[in-house]
Amino acid sequence: MEPTELPAEDHSTGTTGKDPPAPITAPELHPKGLAEVAQVALKLGFTAFGGPAAHIAMLREETVIRRKWLTDAYFLDLVGATNLIPGPNSTEMVIHVGYLRAGWRGLVVAGMLFILPAATIVLALSWAYVQFGSTPSGESLLYGIKPVVIAVVAQALWGLGRTALKGPLLITVGIVAASCYFVGLNELVILFGSALLVLIVRTTKRLSRGRIEAAVAAPVGGLPLSLLMLQLEPVPVSLTTLFLTFLKIGAVLYGSGYVLLAFLRNDFVERLGWLSDQQLLDAVAIGQMTPGPVFTTATFVGYLVGGVPGAVLATVGIFLPAFVFVALLHPLVPRLRQSPWTAAMLDGVNVAAMGLMAAVTWLLGRDAIVDPLTATITIAAALLLIRFRVNSAWLILAGAIVGLAVNQLR
Repeated sequence: MEPTELPAEDHSTGTTGKDPPAPITAPELHPKGLAEVAQVALKLGFTAFGGPAAHIAMLREETVIRRKWLTDAYFLDLVGATNLIPGPNSTEMVIHVGYLRAGWRGLVVAGMLFILPAATIVLALSWAYVQFGSTPSGESLLYGIKPVVIAVVAQALWGLGRTALKGPLLITVGIVAASCYFVGLNELVILFGSALLVLIVRTTKRLSRGRIEAAVAAPVGGLPLSLLMLQLEPVPVSLTTLFLTFLKIGAVLYGSGYVLLAFLRNDFVERLGWLSDQQLLDAVAIGQMTPGPVFTTATFVGYLVGGVPGAVLATVGIFLPAFVFVALLHPLVPRLRQSPWTAAMLDGVNVAAMGLMAAVTWLLGRDAIVDPLTATITIAAALLLIRFRVNSAWLILAGAIVGLAVNQLR
């Protein structure tokens, strides 16, 4: 079955596209599985800077390259499946891998330990913001960290791209997906459109060979994200409303941190009147400059609105749907490869995700590589990652030290 083939490097094992789940699920019985999951999730929670694309790249380095818990092919299928559901993609990927390695306990531990470091740091910065009226500047740190993040994502794109780009059709779809992102097309439209395109092309080929089958049209399209009506008067602060609002956002939000910004502004600035535009921008800045998921912006907003209880409820509300969605979707991932219809769509989503990662990396690179020193950091980090397999956490630490040192010399 064409869509289920593994990359060439895996053919020596004699496996097929239906086989990856077998070696992946075996480690669940390992007595140290939960401890390993906790170690990886906590490490990423403290070191994963740079947004979802960088987080997924670092997760791949830890679980596919260094620990070999799963193959690139299966990792890509998880990425594709995660793109089909709402919520923070990188957090859901960490939860998926935790589930693979240690079952239900791994699902919970992986998600919590990936989220908690960032949420704790954001909570501390929220307190400083309320006490002193501003946020500590992270520019000197990010000056050295951003170029390293670009190198990490580029390494992941190279590895995953060799697995995802199987043939002229998928290569073309990936290029088109990246181009559509640059011209401003919605990410969800790109993902589902790519899935539908690959499905149509492969179905047409099968039909042209005389294999006429009754095709049931699957509903493909984005979840309509309707905006609530504006209210002229601010609504009194309610922890219940705070929790339910973030629960709604976590359950329906597709896309990047910019989409999150639109949701937060609509709900907390326009509809409820609990935040000013400046406070919202500060909240997003804090979410961007800290490690771990960008969705911990909710922790900052929750603290401003309702103190520590508000921060806890906001964090739980926005991340809770991710745990539920992964728990429901995870058992279905291997089955997606067993049908030519869903396998074609999954290949389309996978290659579109690679195109989006490449486009985002290009845009981030323009912001990160601003002078000869940052260009040198990027090249050196890429060399150390690809040639010597140096752990990205050490490279991020080195980048942070360089950033601080440069700031002191200026």
